[in-house]
Amino acid sequence: MSEDGIPCLWMRGGSSKGAYFLASDLPDEMAARDDLLLRIMGSPDPRQIDGIGGADPLTSKVAILSPPTRDDADVDYLFLQVFVDKPLVSDKQGCGNILAGVGPAAIERGLVPATGARTEVRIHMVNTGEIAVARIETPGGKVNYAGDAEIAGVPGRHAAIPLLFRNIAGSMCGALLPTGNAADEIDGLKATLIDNGMPCVILRAEDFGLTGKEEPEALEKDTELKKRLEAIRLQAGPMMALGDVTEASVPKMTLVSAPDNGGSIATRSFIPHRVHAAIGVFAAISVATATRIEGSAAKDLAVDPGDGNYLVEHPTGALDVFLDIGPDGNILGAGNRRTARKLFDGRVFPRAG
Repeated sequence: MSEDGIPCLWMRGGSSKGAYFLASDLPDEMAARDDLLLRIMGSPDPRQIDGIGGADPLTSKVAILSPPTRDDADVDYLFLQVFVDKPLVSDKQGCGNILAGVGPAAIERGLVPATGARTEVRIHMVNTGEIAVARIETPGGKVNYAGDAEIAGVPGRHAAIPLLFRNIAGSMCGALLPTGNAADEIDGLKATLIDNGMPCVILRAEDFGLTGKEEPEALEKDTELKKRLEAIRLQAGPMMALGDVTEASVPKMTLVSAPDNGGSIATRSFIPHRVHAAIGVFAAISVATATRIEGSAAKDLAVDPGDGNYLVEHPTGALDVFLDIGPDGNILGAGNRRTARKLFDGRVFPRAG
């Protein structure tokens, strides 16, 4: 199989890039599959020079698509994070950016038929067991990638891909607030441990002597800060029912501060050992949710938009998050708008084992 190349659709999904595969084109056995993906991406190597990975966690991602295993879905989507400098492939979290490319990829690969000018694709997110609904423009029965939608961190304009999520609270931790508290104290700092689609530890930037507006490059070089955050993360893992997270890519660590560009809250996100150039979709949803919780690390810093449409500021702009808020104030669902683009469709040849 490897010698002849493996069918691969390389796509930008949101502000990430990844390789989209059909499960039928990869080994069934997990260890063999992960070994193959490491060789395809060129890991472990900081430059990923002998693979298609882009030497960054945001460009070393994989989506595996297969026919649905649930009646309420059109396609199954398994997300895998291929580490850049470690021989590690993780399925311990989802990815809302790569998710944006799943609908188009499923149509491109014939897993889901186009149904008119717009096709609604119900995606079973295997990592968390939840369903996302994506609306894809398909005029003439083909995916349209051109449009007027802009998202932060991505140049140009593309077709909008609205995404709606339901029942994502406690996606990995079993509860929105896994400790039952709006905030806990870890190493003397106020921390909100939350999971509304992505397990996150939310901390106030000012508690670290930061403004929260620092450039990612400056934070990346702050080894003492990263050491403190990792110590907190390792303690938060068991508190969030995630166990030992030493080798896991969750929970994500997010520093929050007051917005200064017309948004709802400002963020600096760690994923978890590298500084995110933006913020992940599900992490942004978790942060926006935290701003509504009295006593959380984010509540007093946030500006409530009043209509459920949140702008979560990050280093390269802002990510829009919609919270569907019920009459009793409970969050019924969440959504946002992403874009995606097909970059190439062909066969990838992994490094020899």
